[in-house]
Amino acid sequence: MSVPIRRRRFAAIALASVVVLGTTAACGDDSDSGDSGSGDGPITLVVDVFGDQGFGYEELYKQYEAEHTNVKIQERGKGLGLGDYNTRLTQQITAGSGAGDVVALEEGTIVQFYAQADKFVNLADHGANDLKGNFLPWKWEQGTTPDGKVLGLGTDVGSMALCYRSDLFKAAGLPTDREQVGALWPTWDEFIATGQKFAAADKKHKFVDSATNFYNVVLMQVAGQGSGYTYYDKSNKMVIDQNPDVKTAYDLTTKMIAAGLSNNLQSFSNEWNAGFKNGTFATIACPAWMTGVIKGQAGDAAAGKWDIAKAPGAGGNWGGSFLGVPKSSKHQKEAAELAKFLTSAKGQIGAYKAVGNLPSNPQALTDPAVADSTNDYFSKAPVGKIFAAGATELKPVYLGPKNNAVRTAVENTLRAVEQGKSAGEQWQAALKNGAAAGK
Repeated sequence: MSVPIRRRRFAAIALASVVVLGTTAACGDDSDSGDSGSGDGPITLVVDVFGDQGFGYEELYKQYEAEHTNVKIQERGKGLGLGDYNTRLTQQITAGSGAGDVVALEEGTIVQFYAQADKFVNLADHGANDLKGNFLPWKWEQGTTPDGKVLGLGTDVGSMALCYRSDLFKAAGLPTDREQVGALWPTWDEFIATGQKFAAADKKHKFVDSATNFYNVVLMQVAGQGSGYTYYDKSNKMVIDQNPDVKTAYDLTTKMIAAGLSNNLQSFSNEWNAGFKNGTFATIACPAWMTGVIKGQAGDAAAGKWDIAKAPGAGGNWGGSFLGVPKSSKHQKEAAELAKFLTSAKGQIGAYKAVGNLPSNPQALTDPAVADSTNDYFSKAPVGKIFAAGATELKPVYLGPKNNAVRTAVENTLRAVEQGKSAGEQWQAALKNGAAAGK
C-alpha cells in the first residue's frame, strides 16, 4: 500500500491519532510484540499496519488461523496515518522493542530502514529467495538491501489512473464515458485545460482535491519516465535543486493552483475526508489503493457517481508497501511464515478483493480475479484492465532515506501557494526547506 503517503498505500492515508496504535497494542506491555504461549497453547502474532482501511487482511487472518491452529493473529494500527505510524515504528526498531511480529514498511520509508537491517530478520534465511519470481522484479529489488538481505516482501503497487465524479462532469457539460474522459487529457497541461472548462461551468465545486496529491502523482510519473529518482539520487545524494523532474512537477502544480482548480484540502485530513462525503471536488489522482479510500470516505451515497479513467501522461506508480519481521519478535519463524502467506498470490488477491490494493505478484496480476475484475462502486469500471494491465511495465522511482521528511517540506510550500503566497518564492522555500529536512 501507499500511500501516499501511501496507504499506499500512500501514501498517503487517512491521519488518525497515534493513540490508536498504542491503545490497541496486544492487551499488554508495548515492549512485547506477542504472547510467548504456554505449553501447547497458541502463540499470538501481532501485525502492524497503517491507513484508514488497513491492508484488507481480516479474512486472510481467519484462513491462516484455521490452517495453523497454534497461531492467533492480532492486527493493530488500522486507522493510523503513515506519518505517525512510521515515527512510532522508527522508535520501536531503534529501541529494539515494541514493534509487531510482522510490520508494514511503506515504499517511501523502507529505504531508511536499510541502515537498520541488522534489526530485522533476513527473510532469505526463511526461504524468501525461493519466492523471488513471485514479485515484480523492481518490487523485489526495493525490498532487498544493497548487500542482499531481504528486508521485506512486497504487498501492493500503486498503478495510476484518475478517478472522477461523472455526475459533476455531466452537470458541467463534459463527457462522462470513461474512454472519452481519458481522451480529454493525454497530457497534464490538457488536464488543467479541462479543469478550466469545468471551472467555467461549475462555480460550486473544485476540479481537484488538493495540490499535494496532484504534485505527488505528477512527480512519480515524470521521474519514472525521466531520472528514476526524486529528491535523492541512487547514491543517496540530495539533488532536489538539480533534478529537473522535481521542478517540472512543481511548476505544473502551481499552474493548476493559479487556475483556481484546487479544493485546497490537505490530503488525509478530516477536511479532506469531509470533501468526499460532501462531494466538493470532481477528480482525484487515483492509484489502485485510492479506490478503497474513496469508497470508505464517500460512502454508499456516492456509489455509481464515481468512475475511473486513464491518467494523463505515461502511467506511473504511487504507493505500495512491504512486510518485514523485526528481530525483536519472539516468534521469528512463525512471523516469517505469516509474512510469506500474506504476500503470496492468494494473499494479495484476497487483499485486492477486500480493499483494492493492486498485487505486486505477477501470478496474482494475471489471475482472472484481478485481471477481469470490475468495481460496482465505480460505475462497474474494469479496474483489472485499468490498473493491472500496465502494472508489469511500471518504472520504479528511487526514494531516498528521508524521502517523507523532504516531501512534507515541499508539500508545505505548495499549501502556502494555495493560500496565496508567491509560487516563485515558495519554490525557493521548497529547495531550502527540503534540503534541510533531508540532512
